[in-house]
Amino acid sequence: MWKTHPKALPYLFLSEMWERFGYYLMIGIFTLYLKDVEAGFAMTEKEASDLYGTFIALVFLTPFIGGLIADRYLGYKKSIIIGGLMMGLGYMMIGIHNLTMLYVSMTLVIIGNGFFKPNISTLLGNFYNDDEYKEKKDEGYNIFYMGINIGAFICNFFGAALKILFGWQEAFMAAGVGMFIGVIVFMLGSKHYGDKADKKGVQEGDMPFYKIVLFILLPSIIFGVIGWFLKGVQSDANPDSAIFGSDSTDAFIFACIPVIFFYGSLYFKAKTEDKRPIGALLAIFGVVILFWAVFKLNGSALNNWGDKYTDRELTGTSQTIASKLVLADTLTYKIDSVALYDQAFRIQKKDGEVIKTVDYPLYFRNVHKEKLPEENSKVFTWSANLSQSINPGWVIILTPLVVAFFTYLRSRKKEPSTPTKIAFGLLISALSVLVMVAAVHIGNNGAEKVSVWWLVANYGVITIGELFLSPMGLSVVSKLSPKNITALMMGGWFLSTSIGNKLSGVLASMWDSYDDKANFFWVNFGLLMFATLLMFALVKNLNKVMKEKGIN
Repeated sequence: MWKTHPKALPYLFLSEMWERFGYYLMIGIFTLYLKDVEAGFAMTEKEASDLYGTFIALVFLTPFIGGLIADRYLGYKKSIIIGGLMMGLGYMMIGIHNLTMLYVSMTLVIIGNGFFKPNISTLLGNFYNDDEYKEKKDEGYNIFYMGINIGAFICNFFGAALKILFGWQEAFMAAGVGMFIGVIVFMLGSKHYGDKADKKGVQEGDMPFYKIVLFILLPSIIFGVIGWFLKGVQSDANPDSAIFGSDSTDAFIFACIPVIFFYGSLYFKAKTEDKRPIGALLAIFGVVILFWAVFKLNGSALNNWGDKYTDRELTGTSQTIASKLVLADTLTYKIDSVALYDQAFRIQKKDGEVIKTVDYPLYFRNVHKEKLPEENSKVFTWSANLSQSINPGWVIILTPLVVAFFTYLRSRKKEPSTPTKIAFGLLISALSVLVMVAAVHIGNNGAEKVSVWWLVANYGVITIGELFLSPMGLSVVSKLSPKNITALMMGGWFLSTSIGNKLSGVLASMWDSYDDKANFFWVNFGLLMFATLLMFALVKNLNKVMKEKGIN
């Protein structure tokens, strides 16, 4: 597989694998940690989802400036190393149980990702711009994407074991170790990068950096502050008078306005030959926002589904193996002092403090009566964060099949264009949501736990959509971007991801407001179907732009 690709690919593959090991280990336990009544911050579902959404939004917003700095000043190699070290330090600190330290460590990860994420993707694309590898660009990004998901798959097993053995802090520290390994691997491949890792410098017609600070970054901060303090109508459902659900969401949406304006200005100020490619990319950026809004529910609403609505009990051989690998939590079926949750699994607080009650552990609330254990007996359950490995597990299984499928179509000259792949990816992703609608009905709207196979099926379908869309998105940015702003446009891809991520947090924070959880998933289905129809409407024009550039 490696022989027909650039020699740098294995190093970039492994660097990204270890970086994603750290990131997804952290994401897999993040909301569980925030909601933990005993060792976390006892946040409600809405509070945890809002913070999660803001965090993953900002993680993908900073690549805008990180890509710009790499393009003009630092080059890709220095930017990737600096970003990786910052992220590793942030992960090491995030488990220190202090709210201020939590925000400081999150900030390090957010800034670090801005330097790392767009530039390793751009560096990979630089190798595939050579005529020797140009036709293998989509395949190269698929292989690269597989590395991402190997890291995302294995990390949750480490996270679960370390959390059970030691606690949250040690689990977060493992994420930091993974990130540092990624930086070391990247540095070992330096001899293969050559001039591909060099900065492009300031090009004729580029906006000076001081103008970007004055007219984009500074306005973003000012707009964000305005969004934070600007208030809407107060009500029982909105006691803080937030316009879009929370102060952080308001601040984020307002802060995005100058950045979105900047990307729009790239189109209007571009050379004639660059206008249509930039316009095509901006159209794709707009559409995929809705994909990320639903896809990123894996760390919030779907993580919650795996925790509270899924039958996680282990018995027999599976229990023995999980216990030996330290992947099983032990629950005792007896009445004790526990946090109070209502019938819809909403934690109850008074004056900001969790209300306690005397009851059985929450896990047994919706276990079928016939499956309830005897009094004082022990039950073994797989750790809730392991559900986060289902999606990357599917990616590892399905990536070779998808690559082979498109290779076969290419050999017969029937391979669809990249925009067409993205359109079908959106359609397939929409169909995955119907699996969760069925799961809600099977579980009597949460009254009974359902099999984990519902999550497996949901992730299986959406993974096919993801493989049609996400690596293709990285590829099309690399193909269509004018050379002097490649990393900047890659930052635009991550900006659309960022906005989608924040929208995902907004969606997840609404989970508790839906009495019938099927309606929550129907909303997600509607959003994806709207994006699908919009993308298919754009495909003809996007294909024409691709053809004009002599690319597929």
